[in-house]
Amino acid sequence: MKKISALLVLLFTSFNLFAQNSDIEMADQMRADGKIYIVVICILIILIGLLIYLFRLDKRLKLLEKKSTDKN
Repeated sequence: MKKISALLVLLFTSFNLFAQNSDIEMADQMRADGKIYIVVICILIILIGLLIYLFRLDKRLKLLEKKSTDKN
């Protein structure tokens, strides 16, 4: 759990660094229209889904490894 929270803190810190560069017109327009929030939410949903999938896959692999070592 500590690793996940540390990863999220670092991730949000990097977002803050990228947000300071506001020379991009498309991002300014999306921000003005309020669409940037939809993009951010979609990206977060995809990343959270990938993290959940990877953690579940890791648990299954650990169980398989444990079963295979028990047989030997």
